[in-house]
Amino acid sequence: MESYISIKNVSYSYYGKEQALCNVNLDIRKGDLLCIIGQNGSGKSTLLHVINALIFPDSGTFEFCGKAITEKYLKDANNNLNFRMQFGYIFQNPDIQLFCPSVIDELLFAPLQLQLSREEAEKRAHDTMKYIGIEHLKERSVLSLSGGEKKKVAIASILTMNPEVILIDEPLAGLDPKTQTFFTEMIIELHRIGKTIVFTTHNLELIDHLQPKVAVISEQHSVIKVGTTTEILNDEELLKNVNLLHEHTHIHGNEVHRHYHSHYVFHKHE
Repeated sequence: MESYISIKNVSYSYYGKEQALCNVNLDIRKGDLLCIIGQNGSGKSTLLHVINALIFPDSGTFEFCGKAITEKYLKDANNNLNFRMQFGYIFQNPDIQLFCPSVIDELLFAPLQLQLSREEAEKRAHDTMKYIGIEHLKERSVLSLSGGEKKKVAIASILTMNPEVILIDEPLAGLDPKTQTFFTEMIIELHRIGKTIVFTTHNLELIDHLQPKVAVISEQHSVIKVGTTTEILNDEELLKNVNLLHEHTHIHGNEVHRHYHSHYVFHKHE
């Protein structure tokens, strides 16, 4: 089966100095639920930016449905429109994403940019607000919203596009428990109806709950392993090497007690 999204030997550096990705290879199938994990600075967000064509590789290729997505390819207005209709990106910080005067303006912006009729855009906005549960925020300024409300509006602004691929950077970051539960259940539902979802996280408990395919990025900015949730979470040596699992030492009287620890799932005593 041909890859839906194919990353081949992709490298990228910021300002030609700061290496962010190094010879990354990754294949994503249509309908996949894929999580990208790695420590801060490993290149997780940069890889999402490549997949959303916000930046372009210094070397290597990014292909979608067998076509190489390049600056030249997207300079063609039809190519750009067709590509942008397929992809939605939910940023970790919603303040980066929200810029319109009101919530309803945020939800209408993308559909109108994608050349939907005003009537269809308004229907999508209404249906999405009802689905997310933010109808009461319709006329509010985005500047007056709480962090959780901003996150919901950011999510809604992407869902009005009805993209086939949804990219999510650290979905639970900065959210209260209730909003975390809502977001997690939404990811499950979107995957159930066939959306391709790629997300980054440090939250191993979220991975355990969602059971995605998992790609691990090393400190050297390369994908070093792709596997099932079980394969990745049971590979303690791998998780230690990428600083997602570490050893704690406690002294109790004359006894030294050591255990592996992450802030989410692992707390295994030896």
